[in-house]
Amino acid sequence: MRAPSIRGLATPGRAAAIVAALAVVAAAAIMLALAVGSVAVDSATIVRALTGAGADPEAAIVRELRLPRALAAFAVGGLLALAGALMQILLRNPLADPYVLGVSGGAATGALGAMFVGAAGLVTLAAFCGALASILLVFGLARTGAERAPWTSTRLLLTGVVAAAGWGALTTLLLTLAPDAQVKGMLFWPIGDLSSASPPGPALVVLALVLLGALTFARDLNVLARGEEVASAVGVAVPRVTLVLYALAALATAIAVTTAGSVGFIGLVVPHALRLAVGNDQRVLLPGSALAGGALLVFADTLARTLAAPVQLPVGVITALIGVPTFLWLLARGRS
Repeated sequence: MRAPSIRGLATPGRAAAIVAALAVVAAAAIMLALAVGSVAVDSATIVRALTGAGADPEAAIVRELRLPRALAAFAVGGLLALAGALMQILLRNPLADPYVLGVSGGAATGALGAMFVGAAGLVTLAAFCGALASILLVFGLARTGAERAPWTSTRLLLTGVVAAAGWGALTTLLLTLAPDAQVKGMLFWPIGDLSSASPPGPALVVLALVLLGALTFARDLNVLARGEEVASAVGVAVPRVTLVLYALAALATAIAVTTAGSVGFIGLVVPHALRLAVGNDQRVLLPGSALAGGALLVFADTLARTLAAPVQLPVGVITALIGVPTFLWLLARGRS
């Protein structure tokens, strides 16, 4: 049986307009990142650099330094926002976020564990296993009890705090036991920093694949937002859909962490803000979150490398300054 139509969903024209507007915002954020820095670059030089026609030093700065970093920031922000959007709809709680629930911490701990034992080739796989372990912990606790009800905010926060604290303790232990020569390279993972980001290609590919995979279930997610009983009644395979989407959220978080370390609050702020602005239609919210999350992290990274220049701040500092007030506002709003 096919899922019924749901009121409040965006029309195709409105959905396309929203996604197109967010794509323009993302492109503008990337152009700003390419232009701003210790060396100012004009638009003509940026165009020459992107087309490969420029051989001057400014074009080389854009092509070899700023463009890879901007694309890495876009991919990481998009992955984290997409993971947050999936977790919020699956748990039906606006406070769900890879960072708040300890999923980013699990991915970082897994990556550090692989580095600690000398398995550099397994860093991404270990990060995925760590992220999936955190998500399965959340999934298991959410399913305890006879009512199988969605989490309360208090329960969600308590479990997230405990999970994050546990992963933080393991991270500290690994950093303490690691040889001195290895510690400097390992410090990158728990703080969130794009100055040493991995090449953006793999993260961009995974972002596209995760988004396409999630959009396959967008209609099911729209029905699932009304409750598992309603979704099951209209033929949605709830256990299979939730397992696949939790795995996609874990993969997105793992790739984001292996690219730029543990960056906080993107997955909390972006999907929630978009939901308030454009509604809860997942056909719009999922691609919109990817674009808006990428744009926000590109902008945050631009601030991180220019606010205290020549010192470059970790981008996690900027996202925390944005995310913490938003998080507290959500708590106060939920209490009222």
